Amino acid sequence: MEFFAILLRSDYSRPIKLTMNIENIKGRLSFLQEAEKLKSVLRSAHTSTGRPESTAEHTWRLCLMAMIFEDELVGLDMLKILKMCVIHDLGEAIHGDIPAVEKNQHPDKSEQEKTDLLHLTRSLEDSHRVGIMALWQEYEDAASPEAKAVKALDKLETILQHNQGINPPDFDYGFNLTYGQKHTNADPLFAVMRSILDDRTRERIAENTPDQPT
Repeated sequence: MEFFAILLRSDYSRPIKLTMNIENIKGRLSFLQEAEKLKSVLRSAHTSTGRPESTAEHTWRLCLMAMIFEDELVGLDMLKILKMCVIHDLGEAIHGDIPAVEKNQHPDKSEQEKTDLLHLTRSLEDSHRVGIMALWQEYEDAASPEAKAVKALDKLETILQHNQGINPPDFDYGFNLTYGQKHTNADPLFAVMRSILDDRTRERIAENTPDQPT
């Protein structure tokens, strides 16, 4: 079924006729409704007000981080980077987040997220579904300069949040110091960002280390 819409141009001259497939529109809206679940997926990090951070919030600031460092990401496809940021954790809308400290306990994490993303995108037309899956796989495999950049920024945003959050008393700040080094050491920009964040991590460790009795 097709739906016909008449839109007026901004200069109020002749109208433009657009043809839209109503089933495609419904499918896209259905996908967006399911993707909304990501807003309720909680991560191990906490915000600066002390509540658990959601995966959707992490995704939002990852996009913002990429945007404000755009001038340093010379030669990279910024639209691809932002798309990767948006979809990199989208599969978590189905089965939730696995904290980075527990990744080794879940060797099938990547396959599970891929399966979940396929399920999540099932209402989209093939072109959209294939595009999202290809972009996610490119990110997962760090198969392009853009994917490598998003991998690094993902780790850096996570560390930034760990450092500024009001976390539980037993939060492992030391984990930050080794987390994602393979990705953040791959580019001078990311290495400098990492060095600054590592300094703050050490401060948080010191702040949360009980004073030794004298």
